[in-house]
Amino acid sequence: MRLKRILKWTASAVPLALILWGFVAYWMSTNDCTRDVSAPNNPMKAIRYCEYGSPDVVKLDEIEKPAPEDNQVLIKVRAASLNAFDAYVIRDTWLGRLIFGLRKPRDARLGQDVAGQVEAVGKNETQFKPGDEVFGISRGALAEYACTPERALAAKPANVSFEQVASLPLAGLTALQGLREGKIQAGQKVLINGATGGVGTFAVQIAKSLGAEVTAVCSTRNLDLVRSIGADHVIDYTKDDFTKSDERYDVIFDNVCNHSFAERRHVLNPKGICVLAGMGGAGVKASEAIGRIAGNIFTARASSLFTDQKFAQYRTKSSKQDLTLLADLIRTGKITPVIDRRYKLGEAPEALRYLNEGHVRGKVVITVEQGNNI
Repeated sequence: MRLKRILKWTASAVPLALILWGFVAYWMSTNDCTRDVSAPNNPMKAIRYCEYGSPDVVKLDEIEKPAPEDNQVLIKVRAASLNAFDAYVIRDTWLGRLIFGLRKPRDARLGQDVAGQVEAVGKNETQFKPGDEVFGISRGALAEYACTPERALAAKPANVSFEQVASLPLAGLTALQGLREGKIQAGQKVLINGATGGVGTFAVQIAKSLGAEVTAVCSTRNLDLVRSIGADHVIDYTKDDFTKSDERYDVIFDNVCNHSFAERRHVLNPKGICVLAGMGGAGVKASEAIGRIAGNIFTARASSLFTDQKFAQYRTKSSKQDLTLLADLIRTGKITPVIDRRYKLGEAPEALRYLNEGHVRGKVVITVEQGNNI
C-alpha cells in the first residue's frame, strides 16, 4: 500500500512539476531587446529579431558595439551571407521555441557567415592582428561589428572579394564535410540532388575538384547554371526522376531528401553511399523539414544495417582547417561562389523574404558599409 501511494503521488507530481517548469521557463525566456532602452555608449547598427514571426520582425537596430573576450577577435564586417538556418530560426514554430527560447528568442542576433577586417583581438589570440582580412563563422554576422573565436576564422585570399568569401563558410563547410562523409574518390560517379542552392553549387564544384564525374539534379531554369560550374551531366527534375533511371552512382549527395530510402537505394551502386545533407532549403515548410530530419535520423541507421549500401548522416562543424582548405580552393579558382542577389544591411528583411521563396540560386549576400546601411 505504501508503494502504491508513492507511485500515485509521483504520477501526480511529475506532470505538475513539468507544467510549473514550463510556465517559469516561458516567462523567463527573454532577450536583450527589452533591456536596450538607453542610447548605447559606443553604437553600431545590427540586424535583430526580438520576436518570432515573418521577416517583418527583423529590424535594423542601433546597439552597443561588442568588445572581444580574451579568446575572441572583433571583426569590422564588410560582408555576410544568409543561410536556410537564418530563415528557419525566426519562424514561430514549437520546435524553434523549444530550442531558441519559449516566449522570445534568447539571442536576438542573426547571421553566421562573416567576412571583414580584424578590428581588435583578445589577449589570448595570436594568429591575427588588426587590419588582417578574414572570413569564417560568427554568430551575429549581420552587423557592423561581430566577435568570434579565432578558431572559427581563416585568412581571406587576396584575390577574392569580401562578398565572395562571405558566401563560403557554412555552405562550403556543409558541402565539403558531406562529400568527405561520402568517402568520395577520383573517378567515382557522384549525384548532387539539389545542385543550385548555396550548398549544392559548392558541392558540384568541390566534387569536380576531387576528380569525380558529377551529375546535377535541378530545375529547367538552372540547367545552364550547373553546367557552367562544372557538372558533367544534368537531370531536369521537372521532366525526369533520377531514381527511375538505369544509371548507378557511387555517391549521392542528397541536399533535398525528397525521395524514399528505397528509391535512392535503387540508383546506388551495391556499396554506394547516400549522404543525407539537407532538407530542401529555406523554402520548405517547417513541418515538412522536421519530418525529413526525423526520417533521416530514425531510418538512415536502420537501413544501413541490412545492406552494403550506406546512408550517412553528419553535422556540419566549424573547422579552421576546412575553412583554410576552402580558401585555397577559391584562391586557385577550383570553386567560384554563385551569388544570386546582393542587399544592404538595412535590406535584410527583404533578403530573408527572397530566401523564403525557395528559389535562390547560390547565395544571398549582405554588404555592410559602416554608417550607411539604411
